[in-house]
Order: sequence, then structure tokens, then C-alpha cells
Amino acid sequence: MSHLTGLLLIDASASALNNLGTLTGERTDNKVGVKQIFVGSKSYPYVSAQAFRYWLRTTLETSGEIEWHNAPIFREAKIAYTDSNPIRYWDDDLFGYMRAESKKKGAKKEEEREETPTTATLTRVSPFRVSTLVAIAPTRVVDDFGVMARHEGDPVPHEHQFYRSTLKGLLSLDLRSAGTFWTVSKTGFKNLDEVRIKEAQESGLEKVTVDSMEAYRLSDRQRGARIASLLQGIAALEGGAKQSLHYTDVTPSFVLFAVTKGGNHPFNYVVQANRDGDPIIHTEALREVLRVYHDQILSPLYVGWPRGYMDGQREEVVSLLNELRENHILEDYVIGHPREVVLQLAASFNDESHYKWLD
Repeated sequence: MSHLTGLLLIDASASALNNLGTLTGERTDNKVGVKQIFVGSKSYPYVSAQAFRYWLRTTLETSGEIEWHNAPIFREAKIAYTDSNPIRYWDDDLFGYMRAESKKKGAKKEEEREETPTTATLTRVSPFRVSTLVAIAPTRVVDDFGVMARHEGDPVPHEHQFYRSTLKGLLSLDLRSAGTFWTVSKTGFKNLDEVRIKEAQESGLEKVTVDSMEAYRLSDRQRGARIASLLQGIAALEGGAKQSLHYTDVTPSFVLFAVTKGGNHPFNYVVQANRDGDPIIHTEALREVLRVYHDQILSPLYVGWPRGYMDGQREEVVSLLNELRENHILEDYVIGHPREVVLQLAASFNDESHYKWLD
């Protein structure tokens, strides 16, 4: 069971990328706070996985340069849901869904597309998994005080929090599940009902058995195209709160990707913080993880690392990767700017010689 396993860093130089709303008991009534984890008295700002997934979905939907077929959203009185049709819609496939059989009439369409009828409760475990993006070191959150004074009379005070940090997140995509839709009555695996099974059959999907469960599967070409587009979205990522005040480039400042056996994440400890809270590559941790997991890594190691960022370590890391490759511990590696590396990885999923990764 192969997974695309990744680690990324976002360089938040002065940012408030994910906020928790208005804080109470402050000197102004409209102070906006950032999300943060406290360990004792130490603060670690974070971006929730939900926020990151929203950034990515929005990037994919609005890019104009990336092929992506997003599901329409429908609204009833107290619930909202996507069309929950992974055969047609790529985000339903890769991001998962939950939808109960509707017993009410009059669902309001958010978009002018017809709703696929639903005859059973449907759930799909998201093949794409994201961790919370957390600061790699404790950070002092700053309170910024401002006023609205472009009017007659007393100025109106306002406050918000922001921080300077490097955020680290883990990514995983279950390659076997991408484009594979189960039909069994089991939570997370009742992806298709009678209506969608009929559509799968009419669309020529292959009927397969995966983990002793009946499923329908898109062609390898279709599956690879969806995965490639998801990666293209990561390379072009946009989003984040307070961008008008703290414009932050949220495209990854550093990435590390590989196709691995199983869903465990071996790269978590490769990036750490130095005494100043700046990111460093723990070369001995990288050496160890590549040695221990060398039989579990199915692809080259993809390292996205721009010039001007952690430059002092580049030569040491490249030397290590060359040594491991020469000793046949590492098959191969690719290193370059994060955008170039992620797009090269994306292109590999449109290459039929790599369809074996989808097993």
C-alpha cells in the first residue's frame, strides 16, 4: 500500500495566518487572536489542517492553469455538503466526504449543477491527510495596536496578534485509495450507493477487490492525473488570513517528498530548530531515516530547497545524499527550487512507468 509522504515548511516572517476570532477581556473590544498551542508558558502558533486544506482546495479551484473538477456544494437548513460523487469530482475523490441520505426537499444549490440523487448514507475517508502546521520553536506572539483615524472625531482603536516563525506540516496521500471507490457498508468505505455504482459501470470503471472489499477503480491514467493536479496546487499554494497587513508567501519554503510503503511518516524529525528558532536540517536524523527505511522508499527523494534559504547547510546535505546514493542506501534524489521539484514530482504521476506507485 503506497503513500506519497511529504514534509513542508512555511516561512511566516511576520504573519497571522490562522486566527481564532475576537479575544475577550482585552483593552479593546475587537482584538483578534492567532491560533496557538501552549506548552507551559511557551507559545507555538499553528495553522489548522482544515485551514490548509481550504487554502489548497481554493487554489485548485481558482488557479485557471491547473486541471481540477471541484464538486458543487448544496445547502439545506442546517447542513451543507458536496455532491459526494468521486467519479465526476476530483475533490470528492481526494479530500473525502460524508453525506446522509436527504429526506428533505428544497436543497439550495451553491452552483448551477444538478445534485446526484443519494439513496444511502455515504462516507469516504480522505486519501489526502494533513497534519496541523505548527511552529518549530516557541515564539513570542506580538500584540499590534492600531487605530482607524480617517474620519472626524475620536479614532477607533483595534488590535490583533501576529508572530514570526517557521511552520512545519506533514502530508500523506494514500495512492491506492486515490481513484478507488468502495461499496461496502462500512464507515469510511461506503463511497458509492446504487446511483453511483450505476454511473461507475456506465463510465467504464474497473470492478476490483481491495482488502477483501468490492470497489470500482478509475484507470491509472485518470488516477495519476488527479494526483498530479493536487501536487500542482501545492506548488502554487495561496491563502492565509491577514494578508492585507502581513502579506505572507505560503508556498512551501522547503519540501521533502517520497513515495513510501505504508502510511507511517519517517521524515518528521528531519527538520528541527536551532537555538534562535530558525530551521535546520538534522543531517544525522536524515542519514538514519534513509538507512532504516531504504527498503520502504519506492521513489527518488524529492528535496525542494530555494537559494537564499538555509544556505549554510546545502553543501552538507547534498554531500550526504551523494554518499547514500553511492552506497545504494538511497536510489536517487532530486534537489532544486520547491516549485520545480513539486512540479517534477507531479509530472511523474502522468508517466505510465510510475503507475506501479498506485498499487
